[in-house]
Amino acid sequence: MLKRRDFLKLTAAGGLISLTGTSAFAESSAKPRTRIVFLGTKGGPRIGLGRSNPANLIMVNNTPIVLDCGEGVSHQLVAAKVPLQSIKYILLSHLHSDHDLEYGNLAYNAWATGLKTPIHSFGPKGTEAMTKAYWEVNKFDIETRITDEGRPDLRKLLIAKDIDADGVVLKTDDVTITAFRTPHPPITDNFAYKFETADGTIVFSSDTEYNPKLGEFAKGCDVLVHEALYVPGIDGIMKKVTNGASLRKHLLAAHTTTEDIGRIAAIAKPKLLVLSHLVPGDNDSITDDQWLEGVRKHFDGKAIVAKDLMEVALPV
Repeated sequence: MLKRRDFLKLTAAGGLISLTGTSAFAESSAKPRTRIVFLGTKGGPRIGLGRSNPANLIMVNNTPIVLDCGEGVSHQLVAAKVPLQSIKYILLSHLHSDHDLEYGNLAYNAWATGLKTPIHSFGPKGTEAMTKAYWEVNKFDIETRITDEGRPDLRKLLIAKDIDADGVVLKTDDVTITAFRTPHPPITDNFAYKFETADGTIVFSSDTEYNPKLGEFAKGCDVLVHEALYVPGIDGIMKKVTNGASLRKHLLAAHTTTEDIGRIAAIAKPKLLVLSHLVPGDNDSITDDQWLEGVRKHFDGKAIVAKDLMEVALPV
């Protein structure tokens, strides 16, 4: 039998985080109704052997909702023991490749494992066109497998919808999802998302420049997941790329520093702040304390740094 101290060691490595009065051991025996699984916590398109690229899973009453589809999202869902064919909804925050590169492939991989029910996807303008382009690229394979393997037509199972304004994009008996435009220069079609459930409210910032209005959008939420830029780590990125000067300018203009995240959290006052989409996310020498040092200058509430496959359960 798993001892309590052993389970606590697993949580530190990326398991279910206990943030309630219930013991971690008790939580291990029954999954909560609403939870976040951080599938990929590294920002940017580069592939490495550490953190996976941006992707998140929000489970609400056994309904899987995927937010962003960076490279590796299918593998991470399998690692999280989520059947790919069970995916019901996909959300894209914006159309940077580290957020959408495996969008079509996730639907395809679900189809390959037996998908028979529709997946509804939502994203900024261009999502519908990207979906149609994916069908064109993979037309031969899809039509061959429909005939040869007796599969349903995948093109009828992935139903894409562009988001063109702030507001509710999905409302079910279990969750209301609201989009909020936030700047990610030079991208303006870029959305943060709020998930309102019976267990509490979750807000994902998306990639964003420092935006105090985002704090207002997230005010009173239970969990705020915010992208994070650790400025002292930028120089390490520059040594790995050939476009260092331009990339540095983009990172500083389009993302939120850890100190500014603290300012956002001070406005929003979440019960729990989680840093994810870490830039740099492939530098293991940066400790959690270093990630949170800037945050602590302005926010003294609960705050943690996400790790791949870490889970946070609501209520926190």
